[in-house]
Amino acid sequence: MRREQKQIVRVGYIGLGRRGTSMLKRCFAEMKDVEIVWICDLKPEKIKEGLQILAEAGRPVPKTSVDYRDVLADASVDAVLIMSGWDSHVQISLDSMRAGKYTAVEVGVAYDLSECYALVDTYEATGSPLMMLENCCYGRREMMALKMVKEGMFGEIVHCDGGYLHYLNELDLFFSKDGVYDTAHYRAYEYQNRNCEQYPTHELGPISKVLGINRGNRMMTLSSTASKSRGLRAYIKEQVTPEHPLYDKAFRQGDIITTVITCAGGETIRLTLDTTLPRPYYSRNFTVRGTKGCCIEEGHAATFYLEGMKEPTFNNEAEFFEKYDHPLHAQYAKIEALGGHGGIDWLVSRAFIESVKAGTDTPIDAYDTAAWMAIGPLSEASINKGGAPVDVPDFTRGKWFRREPVVKGKYCLDEVCDCPEITIVPNA
Repeated sequence: MRREQKQIVRVGYIGLGRRGTSMLKRCFAEMKDVEIVWICDLKPEKIKEGLQILAEAGRPVPKTSVDYRDVLADASVDAVLIMSGWDSHVQISLDSMRAGKYTAVEVGVAYDLSECYALVDTYEATGSPLMMLENCCYGRREMMALKMVKEGMFGEIVHCDGGYLHYLNELDLFFSKDGVYDTAHYRAYEYQNRNCEQYPTHELGPISKVLGINRGNRMMTLSSTASKSRGLRAYIKEQVTPEHPLYDKAFRQGDIITTVITCAGGETIRLTLDTTLPRPYYSRNFTVRGTKGCCIEEGHAATFYLEGMKEPTFNNEAEFFEKYDHPLHAQYAKIEALGGHGGIDWLVSRAFIESVKAGTDTPIDAYDTAAWMAIGPLSEASINKGGAPVDVPDFTRGKWFRREPVVKGKYCLDEVCDCPEITIVPNA
C-alpha cells in the first residue's frame, strides 16, 4: 500500500499521562515537520499541561477535547498518536483506523485474542497502517545485534532471551512526589486483576525482528508459569500508609512470570517479567545465541562474542559499536541527544512519522502489533492451565512466509538500510 506523500504531518495526540507528556515534550513538540493539531485527555488539567509544553516549544495552539472521537472526526488529521492507558489502546486504535488515520499506539498487551484479530481485520479492511511504538526495537544494542544477524555473523540463530526486569514498586506503583502518592497508575489495577506476561514487548519486539517473525518465521506455541505473588504485599506492609487506596488490596499478578515460545524455524524464546521484587538494576536481558556467536546482556552492559575469540570475554560492547554499529545509530551518535531513553523514543517516533510522510506501511506493522499484544491473553491462558502450552495464532493467515516486499527505509527493521538522505532531525 502507498498513500499520498506529505511534507508536514498533522497529528492528533491522545493521552497526556506520564508517558504521553514525556513523549510530547521530548519528541513530537520538537519535530519541525509535525504539527500537533489536537491534544486530548480525559482530564482538563492534563490538557492544560500539554498546551504549556507546546507553547514553550513555540508551536501553534492546537484544538483540545476530552473526547478522542472529536480528534478522529477531523478530516485534516493525518495520523493519531495513542498514549492513553492500556485499557483503551485497542478501542481507540480500531476507531482511528476506521477513520482512515495512520495510527501509532504505545506498548501494551490485549485483554483477549479477539482484540488482536479485530486489529488485523480492521487494518486489512481499511488499509490504515497501525504501528506499536516499541522503542526498544531501536535500541543501539538491539539494532547492532540485528545487523550482525542479518550479515550472518552469529551463524544460525537458535535461542533468544529477553524481559522486563525493573523494580517498579516505588518507581511506578507507589510513586510519590512531595509526600503525595500518585494513585492513578493503571498498572496497579492490572496487577490486582490479571496474572500474565503483562509487559513483553520491550524485548519480544527486537527478538521478533531478529528471528523474522511474520516474515519467514512465526511463533507456534507458548508456555507461561507464574510464581506466587508476595512482593507487593510485603512492600505495602513496610512502606505504605493505611490511607493509600491499595493498602488492603490483593494482587493476582505473580512476582516472576516466565514464558517460553517456540517458533516455526525451530528457535526458542524465553521472556521474563520481574517488576515487584527488589533487584539491584534494570535490565532487558537481551540475548541472541547462534552457532557462530552471541550477544548477552547483563545489567547495563553486554558482551558480544564471535567464534574464535579469546575466553573469557566480558563487557566489550563499546569495541563492537566501533566496528559493527547499525548505520542509524552511527548517525545518531554524531548529533545532540534527542528524546528519552538514550534516543530510542526519538527514533521510534521518527520511524512512524517518516512512514506517514512517505505514504508507506510502518516498520512495525499491524501483524507485529497484534502478535506482540497477544502474549498477554496467551500467557494468562497458559498460566491458568498450570503452564500447559497454548497455540499462538497466525495473524497473517498464512502470509508469514509469502509476505509483500519489505518497505525499505532508514528505520526498516526487517533489513539493514542506510538512507543518509533522510535526516534524523528534519529541517522542515
